[in-house]
Amino acid sequence: MKKWIGLGCTLSLVTACASVTPTFTDPSPATAVTLPALAPLTVDQPLTLKRIMANPDWMGNAPQDPSWALDGSGLFYWQKQAGSELSVPFFVDIQGHTEALAYPQWHRAEYKRLSEDGRLAAWLYEGNLMVMDLPDGSPRQLTRDSSALDDFSFTLDNQLLIRRGNKLFRIDPSSGLTRLHSELVFGQKPDATKVPDSYLAQQQKRLIRYVDKQYLDAADKAQRQQQRQQADPTLAPRPFYLNGSEKLVTLSPSPRGRYLLAVVTDKDGSWRKDHDIMPNYLDKSGYVEAVKARARVAEAEVASQRLVILDTDTGQHTDVSWEGLPGFDADVLAEVKRENAARNGEKYQSTKALRTLRLMQDWGWEQSAIQWSPDGSKLAVMVEAGADNKDRWLATVDLQRGTLTSQHRLHDDAWVNYTHNEFGWSRDGESLYYLSEESGYSQLYLKPLNGKARALTQGQYVVSNLTQSRDGSQFLFKANANHPGQYEVFSVATASGDIQQLTDLKGGLDYRLSPDESQLLLSASSRTRPPELFIQPIGGQARQLTHTSSDAFLDYAWQTPEVVAIPSSHQDKPVYARIYRPQNDSKKRQGRYPAVIFNHGAGYLQNAHYGWSGYFREFMFHNLLAQQGYVVMDIDYRGSKGYGRDWRTAIYRNMGHSEVEDMLDGVNWMAQALQVDEQRVGTYGGSYGGFLTFMALFTQPQAFQAGAALRPVTDWAHYNYGYTSNILNTPQVDPIAYERSSPIEFAQGLEKPLLIMTGVLDDNVFFQDSVRLVQRLIELEKPTFETAIYPVEPHGFRQPSSWLDEYRRIFELFEENLNP
Repeated sequence: MKKWIGLGCTLSLVTACASVTPTFTDPSPATAVTLPALAPLTVDQPLTLKRIMANPDWMGNAPQDPSWALDGSGLFYWQKQAGSELSVPFFVDIQGHTEALAYPQWHRAEYKRLSEDGRLAAWLYEGNLMVMDLPDGSPRQLTRDSSALDDFSFTLDNQLLIRRGNKLFRIDPSSGLTRLHSELVFGQKPDATKVPDSYLAQQQKRLIRYVDKQYLDAADKAQRQQQRQQADPTLAPRPFYLNGSEKLVTLSPSPRGRYLLAVVTDKDGSWRKDHDIMPNYLDKSGYVEAVKARARVAEAEVASQRLVILDTDTGQHTDVSWEGLPGFDADVLAEVKRENAARNGEKYQSTKALRTLRLMQDWGWEQSAIQWSPDGSKLAVMVEAGADNKDRWLATVDLQRGTLTSQHRLHDDAWVNYTHNEFGWSRDGESLYYLSEESGYSQLYLKPLNGKARALTQGQYVVSNLTQSRDGSQFLFKANANHPGQYEVFSVATASGDIQQLTDLKGGLDYRLSPDESQLLLSASSRTRPPELFIQPIGGQARQLTHTSSDAFLDYAWQTPEVVAIPSSHQDKPVYARIYRPQNDSKKRQGRYPAVIFNHGAGYLQNAHYGWSGYFREFMFHNLLAQQGYVVMDIDYRGSKGYGRDWRTAIYRNMGHSEVEDMLDGVNWMAQALQVDEQRVGTYGGSYGGFLTFMALFTQPQAFQAGAALRPVTDWAHYNYGYTSNILNTPQVDPIAYERSSPIEFAQGLEKPLLIMTGVLDDNVFFQDSVRLVQRLIELEKPTFETAIYPVEPHGFRQPSSWLDEYRRIFELFEENLNP
């Protein structure tokens, strides 16, 4: 289920209503936890680290996973309980009345799929299937099993197809009758009539009548079974037999149920090795637990996938050929390989070979890379070059011949984005729509199967979150067309291309269209207010429905960070950042302030926007630093999300350098615009932000007087494949890129105080990353670093005591080194 990130609305909208936290009876009182008492937060009191790093329940808990009620009468959402890790579902009607759902009603809050004619809704609850007649039927449970279903879909005749493992079942929603629709078996198809090829077996059949009769009887039995299979509908269908060395990735049935697309891969293609472990020193047993962990990109073994068309009417299966994809065998990394070979005094000879191809892996979408046309007669798939990440194809599949026709190829010399890959069929099934960054920004295109693609949106902004209207006359989408940090909902007419802005919240948001397509469900926030749920009639004004933030948080006068555009000395476009101004002159020296630059994590993430940041603790910490007299900059360096393809790929094969250049531009701008002392600047960040802290201190020691690296990457060869190979290829192919991008290669440049902090149970950026760098610094005889370890923490810290300890050390680092 998709997690929403509310990115903004105007402050006047959010604060126009009174703040009330919904109340409910804890269904599990035994699990409730009493939170430590906190002193009242008042406007005239400075913030404290203990307050802002406390359990965030004191702030209130924002709505999660919202969805429309099927009749449009209100919304469902989930909310974390105070003092517990558990969440409870709520229903809020369109007047704003909120109630917690009792246990038997929890299934109502799950996301629902509708049949093609809109007469049925179905959903999974705890892995079991629920169904309801529309408009006013009662929910019925169709399965009740401890083994969860893998997936389900509607057929055009309002039956349900459910998948459990390698079997597909058909369920009649009215009677509940369940029938095996199809089954996949990976192995050799048994044939009792086939005589083995060996000499002895052939001789046995030729000489021994008894043996010969056994073969004849087996042939008669097989023939009769085949006749029964065709004539007797009560029998289960015969299975499809596929290669025994493969396993199922996914199985997608056509809307009529006749055709199945099976996606298979090598059965032994596991990346995890025996040494891929992470030690837990504080296991409940008292011993050291060896926790399994992911493999590293340096050991990547990317498995291809194979597509097979299965015809349930004829029992035939047809392998799909990749040859219809232009460039399917191109050596797209030839220049990279040539450069690396030349460094070693070698020559590289380019040759063509089948690339590693698989279904597109998008990190954000809710849809599948397999899309059937509305009538089920056509099939489209999105395929990527999984080992080199340079191509993405949108192709249609010939269901009889197993051939592919490329409808669109997106090639990127850096890497194809792992978001902005939404696609689907027009309502008439004659065209495909899709997002593409081919113009430099994610835009929406419509392509007839036998015609030329047409751009429905154009501009230097990012389009995402597509919704096609039921009649196909328009698409709704989210975009930052007015400002890179402000997101709104728009519609575009399919025929004319006319675009209309539907919301005006001047920030960022997420949305869902109501069942009758007349209203929008919005999850919206501001720079100083967490997300809340709104509804807005199309053509009307947004109205807030939920009020989940606490009065203690809302009543405090948080500083609203300014979003500024910093001129860049390296490209035409500016660098966007959030700025927190100092609230007093207590740290001003000779007319100038100290400053701290915060580097967000994830690399491809946007934080200099007009909405509530996922870095809410850092937001409060930056308020605290400003109260202590610091200027704080929160920067969207090159590589960040929201600014188009060229900004995203500026770090290709060269991570940590363009980003630090942007940080230096930030320092220069603060010196000129905000009276910052260039000799009193520190920096910090976590994950990718920790990596950038290393690169800043190691490569530009004159510019930063201190830095704190949290859960930091020190060597990209030890990070995961899915993220790193996009940007740096792989260490086997492109060691140059890894050497120029990994902090451990630049550790000799450390001159200023550095604080390294990491969780021992970090299964994202391993604790080993920090251990290796620490040993490197010791061997380099660097005296200016310190470390802090957190034995029970994963990548995202969970314990308030750990957060407090971590940020207390960061604050002390800046106090000691930026305030002579």
